[in-house]
Amino acid sequence: MSAPTTTERMTRLLSLVPYLTARPEGVPLAEVARDFGVPERQLRRDMELLWMCGLPGYGPGDLIDLAFEGDRVRVTFTAGMVRPLRLTTDEAVALVVALRTLLELPGLAEREAVSRALAKVSAAAGHATQRGTPVALSVDAQEQALAVVREGLERKRALHLHYYVPTRDERTERTIDPLRLLLVDGRWYLEAWSREVGGVRLFRLDRIDDVEVLDEPSAPPPGVPLRDLDAGLYQPEPGSPVVRLRLARTARWVAEYYPVEDVREVEDPPGGLAVALRTADMAWARRLVASLGGAATVDEPAELAAAVAADARAALARYAADGQLSSTSGD
Repeated sequence: MSAPTTTERMTRLLSLVPYLTARPEGVPLAEVARDFGVPERQLRRDMELLWMCGLPGYGPGDLIDLAFEGDRVRVTFTAGMVRPLRLTTDEAVALVVALRTLLELPGLAEREAVSRALAKVSAAAGHATQRGTPVALSVDAQEQALAVVREGLERKRALHLHYYVPTRDERTERTIDPLRLLLVDGRWYLEAWSREVGGVRLFRLDRIDDVEVLDEPSAPPPGVPLRDLDAGLYQPEPGSPVVRLRLARTARWVAEYYPVEDVREVEDPPGGLAVALRTADMAWARRLVASLGGAATVDEPAELAAAVAADARAALARYAADGQLSSTSGD
């Protein structure tokens, strides 16, 4: 799962205290994570950071304080952070336009709640929102897919979709039984049972080219386990092959971005890491190493190391050929 940007996290931190203050009885952590669209593990990191924020002096009685009771959390000292964020005129207009666009979506869930939010923002912003009236609103492909997927979930119907798989650079057709929608780091995902592979898969909505609701019931196997987001969005299948890499200092971010095992410091390369990660898709691993531009060395498996070396030799050969062609053309 991609790491949150500084702006996203700061916005969330500034919103958390007023959110919790409005719920003095406490809120289940899972509910807070769902409302903010982040995994519970990320939410706990945010709250650990809030504990270090507060008023100058930064001692007892100055810092924001939270109380945990079972699976619930509440704020016990706000350090003055009690006012909700105020929207600028431009932000209010953008929000009104977005809400109006959302209302145009077919099969929109909680349409009444969106209408109430639109009315409140419009009333607060006053005449400024009139700037949004001449805007031509359009629904992009992802929003259309979102509406169709929601319809399938609501009606408990199977879906047929055309899906782009970037690791193989190919488009596939799937018949799936939808399980739930997830919003993680600003992206929509559909978790579903794939009939073709006989397992649960995660589909990014912006990679769905076309989707339709079938006239047959959704019928995933009973007791299908849902993904535990506390362990990260992307999780390798049990028993997937292990890929061992040595990362240069500039590629250490890989150990934080992907679910890795056996992370340890190494002297060669200086400041580097040795990591192991599991994947059943060697084409993806091959692209990952290539994208690091020499900052990663494959130790295992040997077939992957050979494929990466062959890719490098082919790239050098093309580079040499292009250089020779340019030199000939110059003559």
